[in-house]
Amino acid sequence: MKNTYITSYFPLLAIILFSTSLAIKTQMELVIFLKKSGIYQGMLEFFSEGGVKLALTVLLLVMYFMIFAALKLVADTINGLSLLFFSKDLEGESLAKVRHGSAFYFIGGALSLLSLFSYTGIAIIFAAGTLIYFIFFVYKASASLTFVGLTGVIFFQVILWSSMLTGVFYLSIKIYNSIMASLPI
Repeated sequence: MKNTYITSYFPLLAIILFSTSLAIKTQMELVIFLKKSGIYQGMLEFFSEGGVKLALTVLLLVMYFMIFAALKLVADTINGLSLLFFSKDLEGESLAKVRHGSAFYFIGGALSLLSLFSYTGIAIIFAAGTLIYFIFFVYKASASLTFVGLTGVIFFQVILWSSMLTGVFYLSIKIYNSIMASLPI
């Protein structure tokens, strides 16, 4: 018996796994920074050493969870819009076909736990999972797409994601520069 909902929890688990690996790595870096800046000693007056690390890890886990959940929401919306604009499928069969692609992110999330000591490793695993999912998405949706529709889906996805990532990067640089310019150095 084949149940189409057997992988419905994979996106949640993938988000939790990626969030956990990033939270643990960030917590390790943050503890080093707090020790160097002298803040860590003050924190030990209120928490034990394990309590400080646990509190930081939980807060970072929640933060990364929210970021990945928002990315998942945006990705689902972009996938749906690209199929709305370019697909001949009126019943939603294409979306049902690509549902199992969340297994790529789940596997990537599990692998990211093996790369706890490297932001680069986690980022490469996430990027590889994203690329594999994108290829899987295009392959599964291609049955209901013409050549022009297939090209449209690919360009729509690439242009939207590139625009959003470039915009976020640009705003981050602008905020960083404004903070640096306002410091009395």
